[in-house]
Amino acid sequence: MKKEREIILVGDKVLIDPDPDEEKTPTGLYLPPGVKQKEKVQGGFVIKTGPGIPIPYPEEDEEEPWEEEQPPEAKYIPLQAEEGDYAIFLRKSAIEIELDEKKYLIVPHSAILLLIRERYV
Repeated sequence: MKKEREIILVGDKVLIDPDPDEEKTPTGLYLPPGVKQKEKVQGGFVIKTGPGIPIPYPEEDEEEPWEEEQPPEAKYIPLQAEEGDYAIFLRKSAIEIELDEKKYLIVPHSAILLLIRERYV
């Protein structure tokens, strides 16, 4: 039996595949990890996004709230970032993780400065 994993991001988080070209200089020299982490901004491709910013439930004045069968479904303000976008973000807000021996960054949507989206016309 084979297990299948699904990545589920919570809230306004974005999973980014960091740009591999930023690990080396224009002349081809590889930068040590300490130098790379001191950079203020970084770029990478958006792999997956969370559902968005949660909207709080409106408070309703009900006489018998225990009669409600199921809680209302959560609603979210959608994020601007979409899968496939190239994002420029603040490096200090990113959290580095490793999945299947590959490094990714989890970035809050508020730390993204710029999105580049290719559109076919």
